[in-house]
Amino acid sequence: MSEQNGLTYKGHPLMRKDNMVYYGSMADKYIVIMQILESKDFQDVSLASKVSVQLQLTDQSVRPKDRIIKKSEKDGFYTALDVGCVWLERALASK
Repeated sequence: MSEQNGLTYKGHPLMRKDNMVYYGSMADKYIVIMQILESKDFQDVSLASKVSVQLQLTDQSVRPKDRIIKKSEKDGFYTALDVGCVWLERALASK
């Protein structure tokens, strides 16, 4: 059995660096990238209020602009993650 470090959501890795969240594996053909554009303070926590979601190819030989398959802006992180999850599952299933 292999141990997996870090967070996963519905079987795919979930990683954050600053205001960018990466969902999926670079070993797969597609990955979802979410950028937190705006956040609001709630009590003592900062919550994402506007998030950009992109489904991208992981192929490094493709120009960065051409890697984007789908993109959207969503209100709230959970909504963005939910959309990204559906996009990723459908893209990976249609290999």
